[in-house]
Amino acid sequence: MGRKQKRALARILAAAILTTVAWALPLQGVLRLLAFAVPYLAAGWDVLYAALRNILRGQVFDEQFLMSIATLGAFAIGEYPEAAGVMIFYQVGELFQSIAVGKSRKSIAALMDIRPDYAVVLREGEEITVSPEEVAPGETLLVRPGEKIPLDGEILEGQTTVNNAALTGESLPVDRSAGDRVLSGSINLSGVIRMRAESRYGESTVARILELVENASEKKARAESFITRFARYYTPCVVLGAVLLALLPPLLFHGAWGQWINRALIFLMVSCPCALVVSVPLSFFGGIGRAARDGILVKGANYLEALAGVDTVVFDKTGTLTRGSFTVNAIHPSGGSEAALLELAAAAESYSSHPVAESILAAYGRPVDKSRIGDIREIAGKGLCAVIDGATCYAGNGALMEEAGASWRDCHLTGTAVHLSRGSDYLGHIVISDEIKPDAREAIVRLKALGVKKTVMLTGDTERVAAAVGAALGIDEVHAQLLPAEKVEQVESLLAAGARLAFVGDGINDAPVLTRADVGVAMGALGSDAAIESADVVLMDDKPAKLPLAIGIARKTMGIVRQNIGFALAVKAAILILSAAGLTNMWIAIFGDVGVMVLAILNAMRAMLRKKAGG
Repeated sequence: MGRKQKRALARILAAAILTTVAWALPLQGVLRLLAFAVPYLAAGWDVLYAALRNILRGQVFDEQFLMSIATLGAFAIGEYPEAAGVMIFYQVGELFQSIAVGKSRKSIAALMDIRPDYAVVLREGEEITVSPEEVAPGETLLVRPGEKIPLDGEILEGQTTVNNAALTGESLPVDRSAGDRVLSGSINLSGVIRMRAESRYGESTVARILELVENASEKKARAESFITRFARYYTPCVVLGAVLLALLPPLLFHGAWGQWINRALIFLMVSCPCALVVSVPLSFFGGIGRAARDGILVKGANYLEALAGVDTVVFDKTGTLTRGSFTVNAIHPSGGSEAALLELAAAAESYSSHPVAESILAAYGRPVDKSRIGDIREIAGKGLCAVIDGATCYAGNGALMEEAGASWRDCHLTGTAVHLSRGSDYLGHIVISDEIKPDAREAIVRLKALGVKKTVMLTGDTERVAAAVGAALGIDEVHAQLLPAEKVEQVESLLAAGARLAFVGDGINDAPVLTRADVGVAMGALGSDAAIESADVVLMDDKPAKLPLAIGIARKTMGIVRQNIGFALAVKAAILILSAAGLTNMWIAIFGDVGVMVLAILNAMRAMLRKKAGG
C-alpha cells in the first residue's frame, strides 16, 4: 500500500471513529447535526468539491454529483448517520479501486523496468556514461555483468549469457558471443561485452515496446465504449426519475413529503454507475498487464476483446509453425555432379536473404565468385532468374521450370525442392527441409481445447511439404503454393463465410494478411520492427504455444467484464425497484452502490492472476 493509500485509509478510519462517537453521544438538534457533519466532511469534502467544480464546468451528471445530492438531502431530512456512512463507504470503494489499479499497474511497471537508465559508450578510448538517447548508431558500447543492454546491436567482443525474460516472459537465459545480435532491455548476466549500437534509442526494441504498452489503454473495447455511452444517458435519466419520485406522489396522491424525498434519495444513491465505470476498464487493464508479464503485448482493449471471440486461426508456415531455418538434406543432379549443381545454386542465390538461399550458401560453405554473376531478377512466388557465366539460369519451383520450358521432375523426398535449369536444360534439384517447432503441435491441440473451430495453414511451399506439416500438426485445412495476394484472398473468403479470424505470422512479410484479419498476431517478433508495427497482438518469443495462452487470457478477461456488467445491473435494478416501493433504506442503497463497486473491483482483479491452463 502506497503513501497516498495509507493516508486515505487513515482518513476513513478517523471518519468512522468520529461517526461512531457521534452515534453514541446523546445529542439532539443542531449539536447532533454538527457531530455528524465533522466525519461527513472529513470523508467527503473532496467529493463535494469535485461535484461543485464539475457543475461550474458544465459537467453535472456524474457520480460526485449523485453522491453530493443524496447525502446533502439525507442531512436535510435528518438522516445524519446515513449521510456520513455513505461518504465513508464511498471512500472505502475508492480505496479499493486505487489498490486494484496499483496491483494491475505492477504488471506494466515490471515491464517498464526494462527501460535502461544509462549506457557506457567508448569515445576516444574513454568510458563515458550517458543517457541511451545520446548514443549514435555505430558507436561502441561496453556492457558489464548485471547491466541492462541499452540499445539494439551486435556483439563485437566477448561472450555472455543474456536474460530476455522482461521481453519474452521466458526465464531461460541464452548464450551470446561475437557476431550475435542483442536487444535493448535484456540483461547481461555473465560476461563483459563490447557491442555496436545499430540504431538510436527511439528506434530500439525496448522503446517500441514501452510505447506500445503505454498507448494500449487509449484503444477502448466495445464493452468500455458501451459503458461510457450508457453512463452518459443513464445518469440524467435516474436523476429525473428521482425528482419525479420525490414530487409526483405528494403532489398527485397526497403522499408524505419526507417519505417520498427519502425514497428519492435512496433511489439516487443506488443509481450511481461507478461499479461499471470503474470495474470494466480495470478488467481490461488487468488483462493487458497479465499478458505483458508473459511477453504477450496487446495493443489495446479492443484487440483483447476481438481475440476472445476468435473461432478460426490461420497460420503462416515458415517461421511460424516451423523454425524457418532450412538445411540442405539432398542434392539430385540430372546428369552432372552434386558439387556443380550446388555451386550453381549458390551463385544464383548469392544476393538473396531468403532462408532457402541462406541454407544453400551454408551448404556450399565457400565464398561465391560474384564476378561470374550478371543480372539477377526475382520472380514473385516462383524463384530467381540469374545470368551466370553468360548463360540465363533459373532457380526456383516447378512453376518457374515450366516458365523456362525445362522438363523437370518432382522429388520423392518431403521438403522444399529448389529446381535449377540453364535455359530450358534441366540440371536437377536441391531438397531443403524445415523443422517443425517443438510446441507447434501442442499449440494446435490447446486451441481446439479452447473451442477454436478451425485451424488453417497458408504457405507458398509445395503441396507435398504443406500436407506433411499439416498432417503432423493436426491442422484442419491446408492451402499451398500461394502468392502473398492469394493468402489475402484465402483470408477474405474465410471472413466472408462468417469466421472471426486471427492470422498468425512472423510479421516480416505478412503485413497485408495481418492487417486484413480481425486480429493480426505477430509471433517470434523479438526485435522485429515490422511485426510490432503491423500486428494487433505481438508474441515476443518464438513459441506458438503462447497463442492459446493469449486467447485464454482474453477470454478470462471478457468473462470477468460480462460478470461485472450483469451483476451490477441486476443488483442496481432490483434495489431501484425496491427503493421506489419503499422497501429499502439508505444502508441497502450504500451496498447497492459502494458494495457492488467493491465486489466488482475484487472480481476485476482476477484478470491479472496467472493460471497455468489457458491463462
